Amino acid sequence: MMIQSKLLRFLILIPFLLGGCVWIEDVSDLRSFVAQEKQKKTIRVKPLPEFKSYHSFVYEGASMRSPFKPLVSIITFENNEEAEATGNNGIAPDVDREKEYLETFSLDNLVMVGSINMNGDDSRWALIRDKKGEVHRVSAGDYMGLDYGKVIAVNSDNVELLEIVTNGRGGWMKRPRSVVMD
Repeated sequence: MMIQSKLLRFLILIPFLLGGCVWIEDVSDLRSFVAQEKQKKTIRVKPLPEFKSYHSFVYEGASMRSPFKPLVSIITFENNEEAEATGNNGIAPDVDREKEYLETFSLDNLVMVGSINMNGDDSRWALIRDKKGEVHRVSAGDYMGLDYGKVIAVNSDNVELLEIVTNGRGGWMKRPRSVVMD
């Protein structure tokens, strides 16, 4: 039984082995193809570019304070963890208030061109020029700029504002700014 299975396997392999032993008499087309390929112009391949060696960099700032953590934490809640997690410190802009005309301009587009003392008392008006070239009167309590900027003081050479901007953690914070005389 074992001899028969070996013989059967050999008989199955004979046609495949003999298929590679076919003799072809006319190989002239093959020789002409090889001659044509040898006559073709060879194309020179550019060598690979030389790569500069890699110099590793060792970061030594890991032991320093993270720049993403605040220097001073502002806490106004009784629960300190809640205040730090939400970034909510009780400051928020008045979104129900109707915006004034100068709140449509960025502070970079507003320039102080002068100031006026009204009736000789301490009430001072600032003259602010917008980017359209129009001049407007502003006093303490007025708003200007895109970030809810409230005028807190008008001096002879600048206007001091207190803006309310996002703190990046879902809350708000106050930021002092000023518009100086041109």
